[in-house]
Amino acid sequence: MGNFTEYLKTNSFRTNIIAAICTFFALLLIAFFSLRYYTKHGEGLKVPNLKGLKIEDAVSKLEGLGLRYEIDSVYIMDQPPGIVTDQDPDPETFVKDNRTVYLTINTNNAPNVRFPDVETKSLREAKSIIESYGLKLGDTTYKPDVARDVVLEALFGGQPIKAGESLPKGSRINFVLGDGRGNEEVELPNLTGLTIDEAKFSLKGSMLTIGTITYQGTITDTANAVIVSQFPLATDSLSKVRIGTPINITLTNKQ
Repeated sequence: MGNFTEYLKTNSFRTNIIAAICTFFALLLIAFFSLRYYTKHGEGLKVPNLKGLKIEDAVSKLEGLGLRYEIDSVYIMDQPPGIVTDQDPDPETFVKDNRTVYLTINTNNAPNVRFPDVETKSLREAKSIIESYGLKLGDTTYKPDVARDVVLEALFGGQPIKAGESLPKGSRINFVLGDGRGNEEVELPNLTGLTIDEAKFSLKGSMLTIGTITYQGTITDTANAVIVSQFPLATDSLSKVRIGTPINITLTNKQ
């Protein structure tokens, strides 16, 4: 024991201890800088902003930087197809080379949705419902009904559409609404001698519509042709008709 104690006091022991400590720190520094070099610590590529670019341009940028990519698709209304809508990692992020960047593009094909039940719903409620299905409100027209601004019928492409039918997301739906007047009657105007445009203006003011149009003789100028008869007739026995009644007319050229 005494000899060991004496050895600890020698220069040889101190030299060996110092050498061991220096060797340990040297190995630690070598390992640290080797790992730093291997992982390229502090170095990286800045991910470009690809949102809004065509997919071809986005891919070209990524390939030029040596980055890989994967593409997914979604459907977003009112945006052109083939455009990058999202990316991961975000723009301006630093990544290692050969990193995969995930792109989301807007697809050409709109998915189909089931048309919801909107009949007897208020206009505001029906609009909210179809928008939640990714559909849009188109035109609104009115017809006689005791309910005001209540959906009586839904139209797609000019044809009635019922709940449960399939149609492309983003489609425009037209509503036929009640005018709140029901069976209220209006004065039947006399259309004889009017052109078709003049008749339409007159009927619109009375909330009536043009019905069937027939022609008498050879018509060379439809715009200037005049009405020679109508049905129902404006007579003493029939002076009022229900709102929305179609009026059939016969046109002929002026003599």
